[in-house]
Amino acid sequence: MEHKGIDILAFGAHADDVEIGMAGSLAKWSAMGKKIVICDLTEAELSSNGTVETRKKEAKKAAELLGVAERVNLYLSDRGLLLKDEHIRKIANIIRIYKPTLIFAPYHNDRHPDHGNCFRLVEEAFFSAGIRKYEVEGNYPPHKPLNLYQYMINGFASPHFVVDITNFIDKKVKALNAYQSQFFIHEGGVQTPLTEGYIENVTARDRLFGKEVGVTFAEGFLSSKPLLLNNNVFGEDL
Repeated sequence: MEHKGIDILAFGAHADDVEIGMAGSLAKWSAMGKKIVICDLTEAELSSNGTVETRKKEAKKAAELLGVAERVNLYLSDRGLLLKDEHIRKIANIIRIYKPTLIFAPYHNDRHPDHGNCFRLVEEAFFSAGIRKYEVEGNYPPHKPLNLYQYMINGFASPHFVVDITNFIDKKVKALNAYQSQFFIHEGGVQTPLTEGYIENVTARDRLFGKEVGVTFAEGFLSSKPLLLNNNVFGEDL
């Protein structure tokens, strides 16, 4: 599985994490011709609603709606995303395989421990993937992505930058609606924070971020290092 290099590699602990935080941006960048891969670390086998098989189908549908080139899973244990060397090496291997320009992972401060742990694992792998003598299973050459950004799931923080998704909010909502087992109660299901108007809460957050910069909807991100601006200081798109 050799790749010349993709534009964006987005990690999530569970399928739907990436969509909650940045589905609008992914749809926008995909429409611009950017090549995007999503990597889910687990199968979300401990989710209160739905099954692993159902979640796989939902994740596939959501990725197709967003124009994502590929979606992969590392099959790590749900609620087992601990800072282990074997986990870091698996993630570093994925980074070396796909050679992304940019990497995205969940905001480190989230009510669900798996989301913060996902970021910490990706942060470690982000650094290790660029070390020449760091060995991974696939024996791929080292790769240093340009930057690591954080998207928000449950957490709310002042973003370092936002992306205007006004023209793609409908695609984001459609991608979230693909996860029928998670955001809606069906027969035999149970009530969770996700079934209590969660999609509406997410779009309300995007509307708030948009208002801050004079657009209707925007997604907020945090950067692990300062962003370099040239002409962008005058208001051009990043």
